[in-house]
Amino acid sequence: MNFRKTLAAALVTSAMASMGVASAQTIRIGNQGDALSMDPHSLNESLQLSVTNNVYEPLVARDRNLNLVPGLATSWRQTSPSVWRFELRKGVKFHDGAPFTADDVLFTFARASGEGSDMKSYTNDVKEVRKINDFTVDIETKGPFPILPDVLSLLFIMNKKWSEDNQAQRPVDRRKGIENAASFRANGTGPFRLRERQPNVKTSFVRNGSYWGKIEGNVVNVEYTPIGNDATRVAALLSGQVDVIEPVPLQDVARINASGKSKVMQGPELRTIFLGMDQKRDELLYSNIKGKNPFKDKRVRQAFYQAIDINGIQRTVMRGASKPTALMVGPGINGFDASMNNRLPYDPDGAKKLLADAGYPNGFEVAMNCPNDRYVNDGGICQAVAANLARIGVKINLQAETKGTYFPKILRRDTSFYMLGWTPGTYDSHNALNALMRCVDDKGSGQFNLGAYCNPKLDELTVKIQSETDKAKRDAMIKEAFQLHTDDIGHLPLHQQALAWGVANNVELVQLADNFMPFRFMSVKAGK
Repeated sequence: MNFRKTLAAALVTSAMASMGVASAQTIRIGNQGDALSMDPHSLNESLQLSVTNNVYEPLVARDRNLNLVPGLATSWRQTSPSVWRFELRKGVKFHDGAPFTADDVLFTFARASGEGSDMKSYTNDVKEVRKINDFTVDIETKGPFPILPDVLSLLFIMNKKWSEDNQAQRPVDRRKGIENAASFRANGTGPFRLRERQPNVKTSFVRNGSYWGKIEGNVVNVEYTPIGNDATRVAALLSGQVDVIEPVPLQDVARINASGKSKVMQGPELRTIFLGMDQKRDELLYSNIKGKNPFKDKRVRQAFYQAIDINGIQRTVMRGASKPTALMVGPGINGFDASMNNRLPYDPDGAKKLLADAGYPNGFEVAMNCPNDRYVNDGGICQAVAANLARIGVKINLQAETKGTYFPKILRRDTSFYMLGWTPGTYDSHNALNALMRCVDDKGSGQFNLGAYCNPKLDELTVKIQSETDKAKRDAMIKEAFQLHTDDIGHLPLHQQALAWGVANNVELVQLADNFMPFRFMSVKAGK
């Protein structure tokens, strides 16, 4: 007997029985990339967190409007400026039947803040997590931290015993290529269970028939398939081989809408796409300049900024589906200030002069790392940037690759010039300041500041911002911090991209501005 097939059949039967339906509803999703692991602490990347968010849950969750709602904690309150008490939900079971308790919360925080974790920027300001009883924990922060519940909404709880039994006490370390059982198996409390994992081929999920909460949709099975080729992904949707695709190639939006079988759901996304530069090493790893680092010179960073024709990229590469930005956060993020969102002018001649003033009148050569299957038209954007920089004498050796190899490389900081996209998981500017712009330490500050930009004054402001409760004062400090970063040209912000999902006409789902795709909101309409 094939135990896996028997178990899967039992899970489907249980789910169908709990729904009271005669046949299992299935949704087939085609995405341009795959989640790199089922480990919820191994990669702080939206696609991976979107997938694992269906299997695992945080203490504090978000609803279909991105508002905070109770998750594995039923309530939370501050008992002092630096201590939060969380009352945990009783009667919740992990997918293997084990009960959820405070021990799992303590284990998760230790795991997420430990070696190999990519979620340290969510725990770096936590001083201690204490068990009060089986269903109450206190979380003490290093200072007042009023947005702690927002921060915890992407920290997914794992089962302590399962992790220990499966030698998965530490996260899968994407930087070192180290795998463990949590990469291929999962044991969460969420509305869907992992049924089968075939990396880069297909991952299957089944509705959790014993889920503690309400599942609004009627879907029982979800088949998630990576389809990297744009034309193949669109063809799969139009032929009915898949029901949902993400993203829709911008050139195919009209064709899908005219098909009569599917439609394109479009909307603003909270993600900002930007470029980063190694500003720490005394000599760049991948450049023809020896003995020094051009990116340490603000004039060089400014030359790169003003050489990029962002309006041309918006027009030709993004087909209008982007909003150029001067900031590292966009509209919809708390602290965004439209009055600051003014880019330096596109000025190739001025950029050439800046390079010459910095001692590079003939430009120089540098490698640029870029994914080609993560963001909307990411490869095309990097090609356009390379062409723009060639006009000022900078030769870009473009290295575009699948995100499966791209992210481990840049997360090791094995890069001189790179692309990254960022959606603040807290929907607050502090998240971007803490993760992207703060000076790097070994506790999680600046964990995704991969070029090691550093301004101690910005660090001081970031610490004050996280504890300030007066909104006006807090907004003023955020503005000051962003102005410091802008003046330093710490990164090269490009744009906010737009969401574009292709959806069959018989499918209903919720499109969230953080680009998460919750299975619990999906339904297949009858009679279609």
